[in-house]
Amino acid sequence: MTRLHPIRLGMVGGAPGGFMGDVHRMAQRMTGRFMLAAGALSSDPQRAVTAGTMLGLPPDRSYADWRDMAAREAARPDGIQVVSIVTPNYLHLPVARAFMDHGITVICDKPLSADPAEAEAFARDIPDPDARFIVTYTYSGYAMVRHARHLVASGALGRIRMIQVEYPQDWMALPSSGNLGWRQDIRLGGAGGCLGDIGTHALHLAEFTSGLECRQVSALLTRIDENAAVPDSAQLLLRFADNATGGMWVSQVAAGCGNALCIRIYGEKAALGWQQEYPDQLSFTPLGKATQILERGSTDVSEPVFVPRGHPEGYVSAFARLYDDAANLLTNQPAPLLPRFSAGLRGMRFIEAALQSSRNNGQWHDIRVG
Repeated sequence: MTRLHPIRLGMVGGAPGGFMGDVHRMAQRMTGRFMLAAGALSSDPQRAVTAGTMLGLPPDRSYADWRDMAAREAARPDGIQVVSIVTPNYLHLPVARAFMDHGITVICDKPLSADPAEAEAFARDIPDPDARFIVTYTYSGYAMVRHARHLVASGALGRIRMIQVEYPQDWMALPSSGNLGWRQDIRLGGAGGCLGDIGTHALHLAEFTSGLECRQVSALLTRIDENAAVPDSAQLLLRFADNATGGMWVSQVAAGCGNALCIRIYGEKAALGWQQEYPDQLSFTPLGKATQILERGSTDVSEPVFVPRGHPEGYVSAFARLYDDAANLLTNQPAPLLPRFSAGLRGMRFIEAALQSSRNNGQWHDIRVG
């Protein structure tokens, strides 16, 4: 269907050449439903102007300050309808608040904040934040992750017994990683370190796919790199609803691992497994039977595709599926699988519980609810 009026979108952070900003823009373009109309693309005023010129923004819509952008865009008849926040963690909620106060919907990278207390205060202050706050838990955008969720919900696995999720990377161990900047600053990135960066992705994947809420954690957070200011690895035991148990391992210094996120779910009747580095396939193993490899685009897979079977979908496609869902939300269409503020708040509460557990030598801690 031809869309004559694309959704007007702004960005805060994400100057060209930065990984996440470029990914967001590729995903937006892939949907064909957004138009980049304004930006405060860098905290450096000159770089912000240069970045805006590179992306074709008119000079009067390339801002040096995001507060100014929020106020001026809200006052324009052709102002932005939604803003993507691609900044260090400590700025996520201040930027979100500025735009939401002007009636502009927010699409925000995770985690919500560098500070769990700030996230709780935001939840108290903003009426119904889920209605206007989207969190980019990217991996829930993969077609085969959504099909895994469908299989679990259909009862194909029976009652879920165990959930295992891993997210190892090695980029922080590479000599080229150099100065890690805000990620190693507790004030800017948060005390959770790898838990905020990738552990919240792993938690969301486990809960999204299984349909079960994680209730308690027993955590060991470590700094394998002796120069690290925040944890770079974590091992956790998990207790889910319905008496399911689980485990999580995350690390950003695991040699040989690129982006090796994977999940395995074991039920009474069957098990399934998915690996991010092989995203078009999902393993499904009924009890006592051979493993079936389900492929994206095949007739027995529930999710629609961006490109036909045999043409791999990857990370940007998953991001684009989230943006397509966001466009549905903004045009009053269904978007039931889109992660909202409450999913981001779950991630912050998970980080806080894990930090408390690790400080107490792995004692079980509840993940706050309500």
